[in-house]
Amino acid sequence: MRAILDVILLILNLYTWVIIASAIFSWLYAFNVVNPRNQVVSTIGRMLYQLTEPVLRPIRRFVPAFGGLDISPIIAILLIFLLQRIIVYYIYPAVF
Repeated sequence: MRAILDVILLILNLYTWVIIASAIFSWLYAFNVVNPRNQVVSTIGRMLYQLTEPVLRPIRRFVPAFGGLDISPIIAILLIFLLQRIIVYYIYPAVF
């Protein structure tokens, strides 16, 4: 059972990095640092969007817009950290 919890923690950690990469990519795209017509850039952008949007969309419904600032990735990362701490401190020690 602990192996399953370790895999879940690893997936949550990797997903945190995917959210960070998506936020950085959106900034690079918004400020025209990357070429959106490039096939590789477009593929990376679509992949990051499809990986993060199912989690960020429900958060965006509840969080008000702060002008052009989207804080939903920050809230998602904080929720992931909370879930990781709950697993590490409460569930992991109770599993034999």
